[in-house]
Amino acid sequence: MIIRGLCAVTADDPLLPRLSALVKAALDGGAPFVQYRNKMASRPLRRAQAAEMLRICHAVGAKLIVNDDVWLAVEIGADGAHLGRDDAPGGSLAAARDALGPKRILGVSCYNELARGEEAAEAGADYLAFGSVFPSRTKPGAVRAPLELLGEARRRFGLPVAAIGGISLDNAPQVIDAGADMLAVVSDLFDAMDIKARAQAYQQLFNPAAKPDGAGPAS
Repeated sequence: MIIRGLCAVTADDPLLPRLSALVKAALDGGAPFVQYRNKMASRPLRRAQAAEMLRICHAVGAKLIVNDDVWLAVEIGADGAHLGRDDAPGGSLAAARDALGPKRILGVSCYNELARGEEAAEAGADYLAFGSVFPSRTKPGAVRAPLELLGEARRRFGLPVAAIGGISLDNAPQVIDAGADMLAVVSDLFDAMDIKARAQAYQQLFNPAAKPDGAGPAS
């Protein structure tokens, strides 16, 4: 599976119709990945939202990754899970890999730590995420990860690398140049006046020859 392009990370939103409309706009703009993230929702709401995100992602051939929750990802048949430091079952990334099985995506937050990248790679992660690469409105207290870490992680572990934190259309080119295969974006995407156009602009950074008015992502 090719892991490359924009990952549209959802903000905390209790309203499913609004969340669906926002994510659909990003998908219409060609986002190949959506990461469902809602820290504030109850378990039933998270399940309902995640299931709907999966439906609209698969309708256009995009992939849904569930943040923080391996079991929810497995329950709804999502394409993968993204785990932070304390999110793996029993604290074991290897257990998370086993629970997801070989066909689902396992992404791991590595913050600014190459040692965690090594642990995740050994456990069978499919991509490694580093950040915050810039000051982040979503997580203002997040540790900062220098851009140089992205290329170093790619060279050392041979896995796709995602960058997160404070990414905007203005600074995204330098993040890609530093070695990012995936850009995980919240605010600069979903706060845009035209989400579809913003997603198209991000995707075009990965394939400058592509026409910005193309269809959604292929599976």
